[in-house]
Amino acid sequence: MGRTLESKKQIVEELKGLLGEAEMALVLNYQGLSIKEMSDLRERLQPSNGVCKVTKNTLMRHAIDGNGAWTNLESLLTGTNAFVLVKGDVGSALKAIQGFQKDTKKSETKGGLYEGKLLSQDEIKAIASLPSKEVLLAQIAGALNAIATKVAVGVNEVPSGLARSLKQHAESDAS
Repeated sequence: MGRTLESKKQIVEELKGLLGEAEMALVLNYQGLSIKEMSDLRERLQPSNGVCKVTKNTLMRHAIDGNGAWTNLESLLTGTNAFVLVKGDVGSALKAIQGFQKDTKKSETKGGLYEGKLLSQDEIKAIASLPSKEVLLAQIAGALNAIATKVAVGVNEVPSGLARSLKQHAESDAS
């Protein structure tokens, strides 16, 4: 039994809503994946606020129609596609997808779109190799802490140095 026009409109509206919140869209070839494997992919994407949707390319075309931010996705809409829409930590979502693909050896990324720019396979791999948001925040916090420590030591050194200079001066006058 085919979908009714009303159910297709609901799917398009849902896709528009997801695209409105997403920062990145990836197109995966899901041919050969079982339902269990698709569920595994969806579970891996949850921590990074990624959503995996399997829908017809024509419905995705209707969803991106008139939305300038996503029109470049059109070139990837061929074959059997699953769409991963990420609205959170893009790097960890890409790592989750790459881990899934490495484990299953069945799915491949056709391409992606980030901030209106089509991404090549190399660009997707480069983004995935970046440290996670938490690691970057920890590195920044560590650097700020080191600077604050150096400033505190420097500020503390001024009176100590002044005291040593005065003591040396007093001792040299006494001699």
